[in-house]
Amino acid sequence: MSTSSRAWIKPVIAAVAIAAIGFGGYTALAKREVAPQLTFVSLNGEKITPESLRGKVVMVNFWATSCTTCVGEMPKMVDTYNKFKGQGLEFVAVAMSYDPANYVANYAQTRQLPFKVALDSDGSAAKAYGNVNMTPTTFVIGKDGKILKRYLGEPDFPALHKLLDESLKS
Repeated sequence: MSTSSRAWIKPVIAAVAIAAIGFGGYTALAKREVAPQLTFVSLNGEKITPESLRGKVVMVNFWATSCTTCVGEMPKMVDTYNKFKGQGLEFVAVAMSYDPANYVANYAQTRQLPFKVALDSDGSAAKAYGNVNMTPTTFVIGKDGKILKRYLGEPDFPALHKLLDESLKS
């Protein structure tokens, strides 16, 4: 085969490679994990059901009163919630199973946490969310019920705000 008759091979290989990359990106996005369908129980006994969160952007934050990073990020979580709640953001702060309920209740009351605070007394919520055992761990869930982002440790708040802004507008 002459060089001129093989000239078409490189553009075809490039096109196939671009298509494969595009398809890979599409399938990565299409395979976003669906958030667990569980009911949380808030400190005041309110049931926070999957139905009550459906169609909303939701942040689920696993935390503990004994976690220095959790306590340090909580004012920023409050600010984030207050900034976006008017656009439809829901927020559930889920206290880990080892966190005593009275500590959680005292923290939530003295800090006047404006969002829902739930107890994961049996550890089932942490297990359902992929065996969460490090705090803080925060999940951002899109209106379609799929996990958009998982943060281990304190989020990059400007990036989180950008993600929330885009997700709430879609």
